[in-house]
Amino acid sequence: MYLPAFFNETRPEVMHALMRAHPLCTLVTQCESGLVGNHVPVQTLDEPAPLGCIRGHIARANPLWRDYRAGTQALAIFQGPQVYISPSFYPSKAKTGEVVPTWNYAVVHASGTLRFIQDTGWLRDFVAGLTAIHEAPRSLPWKIDDAPPPYIDKMLGLIVGFEFSIATLSGKWKVSQNRSQADQQGVLGNLQNAQDADSREMAAMLATLPAKPESPTAR
Repeated sequence: MYLPAFFNETRPEVMHALMRAHPLCTLVTQCESGLVGNHVPVQTLDEPAPLGCIRGHIARANPLWRDYRAGTQALAIFQGPQVYISPSFYPSKAKTGEVVPTWNYAVVHASGTLRFIQDTGWLRDFVAGLTAIHEAPRSLPWKIDDAPPPYIDKMLGLIVGFEFSIATLSGKWKVSQNRSQADQQGVLGNLQNAQDADSREMAAMLATLPAKPESPTAR
């Protein structure tokens, strides 16, 4: 992806945090029929070092596990917060008028070679762990053992697991780093006053930027 230096996020732990907060990825693969995209919730692990691993599962009826071109790279795209930025957010608008709209967003691209897994024990451990993560905030979390064992066995037979060790990991944090300190504060204030979750999450990202002098403007 196009990645200007001032938007480049290189810290694996920061990218992993976004991947875990937004686990529904777009998984792009090279199959016999051409490029194929699937939308799949995944689990991001820190190991193996240095970039970690992604695990997930798909329906057995999904032809991906049969049609995937073995040995080719798969790309998982994670979309973080994304918001429209109005020129009216910038104090510099009143001074020069030389401002235009843009879009702020944070994304992570992770690539690696897929391995498909049909082992029932692996699948059971994986879905139990994934469920535990997402049920944790609930006062009465659902557990895989809450369902009748024969039913769980049947459902496990209807899925195929996958994983890949992350070979490349890149993050693009387009959060107004290319704007002046005053314009950044204007964006921050407007996003903090917004009611939607993406604006609030983007504001939290912008608030972590270090203070900076005037810098060249780019879209």
